Formats: sequence, C-alpha cells, structure tokens
Amino acid sequence: MVDAACAGDIQAVERVLRYYDGYINKLCTRTLYDSYGQPHICIDEYMKLRLQIKLIHSIVANNG
Repeated sequence: MVDAACAGDIQAVERVLRYYDGYINKLCTRTLYDSYGQPHICIDEYMKLRLQIKLIHSIVANNG
C-alpha cells in the first residue's frame, strides 16, 4: 500500500490517510472549556490538516 502511494497512486494515498486517521485524531484531540468551566473534547481540525499534509509530503518525498 505504501509502495503504491509512493508511486503516485492517489487511491493508495487515500488508504494511507484513512489508515492513520485514528492516530492523527488522537494527536489532535483537545479539551476546551466553555464559560461555565465544562470540558468539551474536540479535534483541532487545523492541526489535523497539517499532520495529513506532512504525511502526504513524506510519502511524496520518499518517492524522489
């Protein structure tokens, strides 16, 4: 799967991203507090996008 992604197969890259999605979500999980002090668990979408881009970049860089 990773070899196909490195070769430029778009579907393989998507499969790699799906494979690591749970791990990336775990890394991007944040606890935010509302005005009453109640915690809310959420995913930092900006950080998630940055990590996905880094993963794609490392796949592409591995090809060259």
